[in-house]
Amino acid sequence: MENKAHALAAGIFVLVASALLAALAVWLTSDKGTYDVYEISTRETVTGLQSQAPVRYRGVDVGKVASIGFDPQAPGNVLMRLQVAREAPMNQSTFATLSFQGVTGLAFVQLDDKGQPGAALVPDDDHPPRIPLKPGLLSELAEKSQGILEKVDQATTRLNDVLAPDNQKRLASALDNTSRAAENVASLSSRMQAVLDAQLGPQRVDIPLFVKDASATMKSIQATSDRAGVALDEVTRTARRLNEKDGPIDRLAEGTQALSAAADAFNAATLPRINQVTEDTSRAARRLSRTVNAINDNPQSLIFGNGAPVPGPGEPGFTAPGVTR
Repeated sequence: MENKAHALAAGIFVLVASALLAALAVWLTSDKGTYDVYEISTRETVTGLQSQAPVRYRGVDVGKVASIGFDPQAPGNVLMRLQVAREAPMNQSTFATLSFQGVTGLAFVQLDDKGQPGAALVPDDDHPPRIPLKPGLLSELAEKSQGILEKVDQATTRLNDVLAPDNQKRLASALDNTSRAAENVASLSSRMQAVLDAQLGPQRVDIPLFVKDASATMKSIQATSDRAGVALDEVTRTARRLNEKDGPIDRLAEGTQALSAAADAFNAATLPRINQVTEDTSRAARRLSRTVNAINDNPQSLIFGNGAPVPGPGEPGFTAPGVTR
């Protein structure tokens, strides 16, 4: 009998504790606020968004997601029904975006407006007003990722073109030219420093006097150039007079032509005659030489004449030398 009393007491205690826990749960989950229903119809993906997900207006909790399904009025669209506190400033410029809670990947609905005054939305549970859903940061990145990848690919291709062997040689040449230019600038700076030291040091050069002497020298050079110009003008005028018609050049050309004609006439008429006279004189000299030689060989021929010629071989009276008759 005592055991049954203890069991009854334990059962009653469990029932009372369960009732208290249920009441506490109801009290904790009870919400005494007034909510209006709004809808969002979109073709965007709602990955990470679940029913009972919070709805926030600029970071302030104003409600929750009541349900997620498909829109019967727009096939392919996702329909989300929101319960938003009536005190939330919902107007015609209000829009929604999907945001994510840290690194959990769980999404929530973020409400915002354009900051412009507009007519307030009129709640209607039978036909809830619809709020536009704008793409979030991840959606925009997903949409623009293809374009970004294409631009990265183009940039990589251009970078490869820039780093081609020929361009590397040009770049190396440009760097060498830059190095030489820096060296030239350093050399010029050293020279300028030397000039400044010479001007401001103990053995300074009187640069104003040097400039004055240089100016005088330039004036002298200018005067010499002017005189040379005058002389050149005189030479030009003299050359023009020499080249004028019937001038000295023309007369010299005419004299040269006359001399050439006389030389041609001498070669054509006089020179052949002189050659003929020379040949006749040469023949006469050869004959005279033979006559003189004959007289030298037979001087008596001047008195007795040449006489009969000596018979030759085969002629009557020919006697061979060394033969005695």
